[in-house]
Amino acid sequence: MNNQPPADFVTALESLKGQTFRPELHIGQIPGPTRIAPWAVALQAEVNDSADLDPDGLRGSAKFVVLHDPDTQPAWDGTFRIVVHAQAPMDASMGDDPLLGEVAWSWLRDALDHQGASYHSLNGTVTRVFNETFGGLHINSSRVDLELRASWTPQTPYLTEHLRAWAEFTASMAGLGPWNDQVRSLAREVDKI
Repeated sequence: MNNQPPADFVTALESLKGQTFRPELHIGQIPGPTRIAPWAVALQAEVNDSADLDPDGLRGSAKFVVLHDPDTQPAWDGTFRIVVHAQAPMDASMGDDPLLGEVAWSWLRDALDHQGASYHSLNGTVTRVFNETFGGLHINSSRVDLELRASWTPQTPYLTEHLRAWAEFTASMAGLGPWNDQVRSLAREVDKI
């Protein structure tokens, strides 16, 4: 068996390197799945307002997985498939909104379009999870978590726009506003005021 990755997979890996993300996204590589495709890479993001990942600053989490099968898989209609999973706590009043699923799905589609990602065969699910605590420790009296699972086939092995769309979508789902990497916050110097 040839252990050298195919040229298209190497192109995909190279296109994911060196990206800049907003400071609330803490992204790292995790092991990719081994049974779905012969080649895979996976990233995980924790959305946290705190640089030291204080649990009180947690806004959500997400995964970005690139699968590659040079022999193609019919369900993919291509040699690559991108799979994403994201979850974030929602305000309990938003959890009752009957359009929440459609809105969350639109965040993903809008991010893909905004970043100029070329794709087809987009599908997935949006799930609301209602949690209520009874007795014992009082952690949260009630909470709504929103989960989105989606996959699509990129039209080229160059995946930068797909990664950037995932980061944009993840930030939206976690309740963060728009971000411009050209804008920097100035630190306050209280002593000089």
